[in-house]
Amino acid sequence: MVQRFEGRVAVITGGSSGIGLATARRLASEGAKVVIGDISAEAGKAAADEVGGLFVRADVTDAEQVETLFQTTVDTFGSVDVAFNNAGISPPEDDSILTTGIDAWEKVQKVNLTSVYLCCKAVLPQMRRQGKGSIINTASFVAVLGAATSQISYTASKGGVLAMSRELGVQFARENIRVNALCPGPVNTPLLKELFAKDPERAARRLVHVPVGRFAEPEEIAGAVAFLASDDASFITASQFLVDGGISGAYVTPL
Repeated sequence: MVQRFEGRVAVITGGSSGIGLATARRLASEGAKVVIGDISAEAGKAAADEVGGLFVRADVTDAEQVETLFQTTVDTFGSVDVAFNNAGISPPEDDSILTTGIDAWEKVQKVNLTSVYLCCKAVLPQMRRQGKGSIINTASFVAVLGAATSQISYTASKGGVLAMSRELGVQFARENIRVNALCPGPVNTPLLKELFAKDPERAARRLVHVPVGRFAEPEEIAGAVAFLASDDASFITASQFLVDGGISGAYVTPL
């Protein structure tokens, strides 16, 4: 495989499973030194060991722990070239606005949106010192369209990630720092499997809207992250990078 990340260092939050783990594998295979930031010590260490990287336990909602994650990376490897701010949750109690309580709302906002703010705030000074960097924040296709099967706080949090990424991409563009929002469609991850295993009707209602007729595999999303992180995407910043199987472009889908 082409070694686009030889000599580069990537930090991945939520890197112990799903999209994060697939991305850790992909970037490592292309030569990156990978740092896994995750709240799960056992799974996070296993992921880091698998890719020959470093694990730093971090609750991404805690500013001090986020600062430690990026500082430890710099202290160990000397730079942070890629920050994939990917950690997120989608708990079952986040549903329609009519039934979602304020505690569920705030929990999702903190993990999905505030954590991205904290990660960007922590890594941007280092990237400015370096004079370069690529930040990829995980938003979602739900940031650009609506759903009747609502997860109201999740949707709102991902809209916030999209808007914040756009603003940061514009603000730091002339400092050679690119910031993009990755907007995956539904992905075949443990999170999605758990959600849809409990509600097959919800799964069916969603799958029918995917033109390609299936959910994405984590490796397909990892490929998009690798592209955005690489010099192949050197003129891409402040973008909403949709990897959604055509959902956001569809009116009706093939039979």
